Amino acid sequence: MTQSSETRAAPVARPEVDLDADFEALVAPHRRELLAHCYRMVGSPAEAEDLVQETYLRAWRSRQRFEGRSSVRTWLYRIATNVCLTNIEGRDRRPLPTGLGAPSLPADAPLVAREIEWLGPLPDAMVAPVDPGEVAVTNDGVRLAFVAALQHLPARQRAVLVLRDVLRWSAAETAAALDTTVAAVNSALQRAHATLEKVGPDADTAPGPLTARQEQMLRAYVEAFWRKDVDALASLLTADAVWEMPPWEGWYAGPATIAGLVSGQCPGQTHDMPMLPTSCNGQPAFGLYMRESALVDAANVDPAAAGSGRQDVFVPFQLHVLDLDAGTAADERPLIDHVVAFFGPDLFAAAGLPSVLTAEQVATIVPLQA
Repeated sequence: MTQSSETRAAPVARPEVDLDADFEALVAPHRRELLAHCYRMVGSPAEAEDLVQETYLRAWRSRQRFEGRSSVRTWLYRIATNVCLTNIEGRDRRPLPTGLGAPSLPADAPLVAREIEWLGPLPDAMVAPVDPGEVAVTNDGVRLAFVAALQHLPARQRAVLVLRDVLRWSAAETAAALDTTVAAVNSALQRAHATLEKVGPDADTAPGPLTARQEQMLRAYVEAFWRKDVDALASLLTADAVWEMPPWEGWYAGPATIAGLVSGQCPGQTHDMPMLPTSCNGQPAFGLYMRESALVDAANVDPAAAGSGRQDVFVPFQLHVLDLDAGTAADERPLIDHVVAFFGPDLFAAAGLPSVLTAEQVATIVPLQA
């Protein structure tokens, strides 16, 4: 017998578990994937960590009401989703500059900061599972473009789309988690899809490993900054490439404009800007360090970031998260489609990058040997 679409979903019975005795052992394995889930919902890794803590606190307080009618994992996701809904109801979305609706800017336009809650990057180190085979669980649906698109959805539509399209829950499971009907879930999902068709990509999946061509392009990107070779940088960017860097509200389109921006606005000169590789949002990323002395007289840089202006010390400047065209081995086209440059030394720590580099350390970084 089939269930009416207007009835509430009934969970499937599960073997009994003892949350009182085994709470930590039962919930701890799910922490990283819950962090990725909360990040999809709120767009901030720091806030997502707080929401996971709140999820575990609520789970502990309600552990005696857990009846084992679903898995512990499903139960935790239900709590986490509702914690996120409470958190984001009535709040403004977290955008990237491209999501503010303004047109792209010329390279010499003044940099204007906007004090709002911006979308932040999710370092892969924060959600990397102990079992490498589970990478897709945390990396699915966390690419920056997709999370930025999710921010355009009302809270409950966002929850429905994440549960249905990213976690692959059934309509019935989603209805149970949100205490609603299957018909309401289907309607919300339809509206969410319609919005995403206008503002961004549908649910994405974890990208595959980098191709040899992509790796070559990334090595050239690192060297272009080390040499501050803006012509080389421009040659790596696709014709419609985009550059943005919150909290500056402007964004920039096209290789020539982006190269002009780096040439005119970036304080570093040749051999001032080493990079270390990392990954964020399942995408290639780099920590860009700046020679401390290059920051002393730079415009648009907090004087505190310049420290004492030492020549032999490099400090965190920007975290670059890149989106790449797939390309082919025989394809010589540029592959870098989109760069989002985030500011903040706290991001470096979260991404597993050092808080400072010495000149001796920089001298060992390949391919930065001139």
